[in-house]
Amino acid sequence: MPRIGAERLAHRKNDIVAAARAVFTERGYEKTTMIDIARQAGVSDGLAYRYFASKRDLLQAVLDEFYARIIAHNEECVGRAIGFAARLETLIREHVRLLVEDTGLVRLFITEVRSLEGYQGSHTHELNRRYASILTDILVEGMEQGFVDPSVDGRLVRDMVFGGIEHLAWRRILSGQPVDVEEVAASITNLLLHGIKSNAQG
Repeated sequence: MPRIGAERLAHRKNDIVAAARAVFTERGYEKTTMIDIARQAGVSDGLAYRYFASKRDLLQAVLDEFYARIIAHNEECVGRAIGFAARLETLIREHVRLLVEDTGLVRLFITEVRSLEGYQGSHTHELNRRYASILTDILVEGMEQGFVDPSVDGRLVRDMVFGGIEHLAWRRILSGQPVDVEEVAASITNLLLHGIKSNAQG
């Protein structure tokens, strides 16, 4: 019986986190209340508070689950790719795919989470840095193998890649236009590897 009770406890907690994710992505963090989340989960707001002390704690739980999933997924995909160029394109492709398939949560992060008081230096900030470090590790590997100029600032490349893709996400969010994940990833990778200089110019 105690084991079943623990399972039910975990299941109910997971239901509340899933409900929070759904409501946060639909309404935004600021406009969501614990009552909204409890109603979505089919529980009382008192029970929701039993599991999570505040709406901010619930947001953290949603983000922890999100980052655990995408970090594990991207590390696995990159780990299967062979060679620097393939690993780079794989990471870029999976990041673009994330923005296309999980637009609601990405929008929440871009528009609200990063501007929340206390974000800098927070656990969420650290998770985001860990996610971005997958690209940094690929660049370091490329330098060691002679594919990347050692003088290149990896942090600058990281910011250009993720910043550029984020701009793409905004365009998708605002216009609703479809994104060809494979084409976009190939174009960005090609630009990084070969630059914008015309071969005709020597």
